[in-house]
Amino acid sequence: MNEMEYLNLERYVLDHGHQKGDRTNTGTLSTFGYQMRFDLNEGFPILTTKKVPFGLIKSELLWFLKGDTNIKFLLEHNNHIWDEWAFEKYVNSNDYSGPDMTDFAHRAEDDEKFNQIYQTQKKAFCDQILSDDNFANKYGDLGLVYGSQWRKWKTSSGETIDQIHDVIEQIKNNPNSRRLIVSAWNPEDIPSMALPPCHTMFQFYVANGKLSCQLYQRSADIFLGVPFNIASYALLTHLIARETGLEVGDFVHTLGDAHIYSNHLNQVNEQLTRTPLKAPTLWLNPAKTKLADFEMNDIKLVDYHAQSAIKAPVAV
Repeated sequence: MNEMEYLNLERYVLDHGHQKGDRTNTGTLSTFGYQMRFDLNEGFPILTTKKVPFGLIKSELLWFLKGDTNIKFLLEHNNHIWDEWAFEKYVNSNDYSGPDMTDFAHRAEDDEKFNQIYQTQKKAFCDQILSDDNFANKYGDLGLVYGSQWRKWKTSSGETIDQIHDVIEQIKNNPNSRRLIVSAWNPEDIPSMALPPCHTMFQFYVANGKLSCQLYQRSADIFLGVPFNIASYALLTHLIARETGLEVGDFVHTLGDAHIYSNHLNQVNEQLTRTPLKAPTLWLNPAKTKLADFEMNDIKLVDYHAQSAIKAPVAV
């Protein structure tokens, strides 16, 4: 059962993890170097021991694949997982005249009154992104995030490389290549990024008419982030397989610093008391083959049944 791969990761880190500090000052249990393997023919690997919002996963992936870096597309699909970075840029600008948002992420977590103010200001910001194109162009764009690196990698000569296009062409024309790689980690860009890429590089592999994908993730928030990453790259593998005329094989997930935040321990233990349900299947619109043609309604999960969500604070 695919989901046991993830639950075994949680158990391993609880039993063997090292106590480590981190950028957010939250504290973690951490291990270095862990690998999971998901057979994509055994059902779609989305968790059933807690509800995972697939709509957020597919809208974010389509956003990446479009090469889009502006949160307006995400907001149009009720996806708010990248709001914080754009909002932070706005509140630190000369155009912002609202309440003081200094250290807003941590204060919002600890101070209920401040959190209400924060949420009100952020909602007004998102509403303006949706209604004002000039404002969206100025404050909605996140710059060098995944969509930019995947589809518009800037070279030192001023040209751009569309890595997704290139890897698809290689899979079609030279499937035995060991260079079927897409990278989001550009050392030159790291200092200017709000958050350097966590999922840094992925590689495709073709054998027996099946497409497999391996992701290297440098930093992995096991409870909140990793379930999204598993589902997102499984979906990416299905979409690339569709365009290249292949079946799907495995998704291999290799983690660098894999950690459970100290304020997620109770949630992890609660999840581990639950028994996985049958995995759903992925439906892709059979009339479409090109990545560029897929929209939200062309991607669905069939028979996705999951237990209730387990809330946990985000470490920022």
